Amino acid sequence: MNTSIFLRRVLPAALVILLVIGGFVWSTRAKPVVVVLKTVDRGNVESTVVNTRAGSVEACLRTRLSTIMGGRIEFLGVKEGDKVKKGQLLLKLWNDDQKAQQTLAEAQRGSAVQRVKEVCTTAASSLREAERQTSLRGRGFVSVAKEDAARSEADARRAVCDTARADIVQADARIRVTRVEQGRMVLYAPFDGTVAKIVGELGEYSTPSPPGVPTPPAIDLIDESCLYIKAPMDEIDAPKIKAGLPVRVSLDALPKQPLQGKVRRVAPYVSAVEKQARTVDVEVDFDKPASGGLLVGYSADVEIVLGGHQNVLRVPTAALIEGSRVMVLNADSGKLEERKVKTGIANWEFTEIVEGLAEGERIVISLEREGVKVGARATADDKSK
Repeated sequence: MNTSIFLRRVLPAALVILLVIGGFVWSTRAKPVVVVLKTVDRGNVESTVVNTRAGSVEACLRTRLSTIMGGRIEFLGVKEGDKVKKGQLLLKLWNDDQKAQQTLAEAQRGSAVQRVKEVCTTAASSLREAERQTSLRGRGFVSVAKEDAARSEADARRAVCDTARADIVQADARIRVTRVEQGRMVLYAPFDGTVAKIVGELGEYSTPSPPGVPTPPAIDLIDESCLYIKAPMDEIDAPKIKAGLPVRVSLDALPKQPLQGKVRRVAPYVSAVEKQARTVDVEVDFDKPASGGLLVGYSADVEIVLGGHQNVLRVPTAALIEGSRVMVLNADSGKLEERKVKTGIANWEFTEIVEGLAEGERIVISLEREGVKVGARATADDKSK
């Protein structure tokens, strides 16, 4: 078989085989990964810290009132939600026995007062008689013995008078004791506020909370005119936080009303709660309360601004890979490449770029998509900016 015949028979078959193999390889090769790109731009970056667990709205004044002694509720002058004034009587337990003791003490005091009038009048008369006898003794009309007897009588009467006056003091003390005992059975509002909760009804027995036993208070009173945020911060961030730093507050109940505030106080100790991270409580004052009103107990998140840089290169924090690296799409090869960068301050939204990127470059921000890895072929998504 000559060469021309071989080429006419074998070459077409070989070309067909090559086309089939090429088509198979083309159809089975990996498709480019679609990635979202973000252009590196300039802007402001703040260094912030946030609470580790949800904080809450607290009242500057809040007291959980319980009577010192237990007893049956005889008077309940308020209901939940009532506005009360400082000094207003809220609750009183049955204390007729203590009132009877006070009545008895007051009667005993009255008797003591009458006795003082009687014995002190006699003492004054005896004193005058002793002085008269002294005058007569000086002129020689009476003996020394008679003068001494009159003087002794006056001293004795004066001692009886002093004792009677002491009985009045004792009776006054007894009255004060009975009043103190009655004070153990009543609750007065220590400040203007709102009754948040009442435990107990008229006629029921109210029990005070003994040490170490978390018995619910009889009345929970709050002052809604002054509110603040209390939030736990990680102990690692605590040294960076100082009073006066600006704070952004967000409330789950009022998502469309972001609030501004300032750090009022940083707790001087670390809270150690079992199975939770060690935290430091931070208190935040509002610059201006929410227009829709706040309720004590609302959950709140705080973002404390530690500092910031203006007009710096920045990238979304979520675009950073561990080890201060970012991923870029090589326009020439169409493949994903890794780039080492040097970062500055950062927060949950943006990170400052000091070295490694230039303004206008585009980085990958869709790192969570399947197939996004170094060396993979990729193409830009329509959502890229």
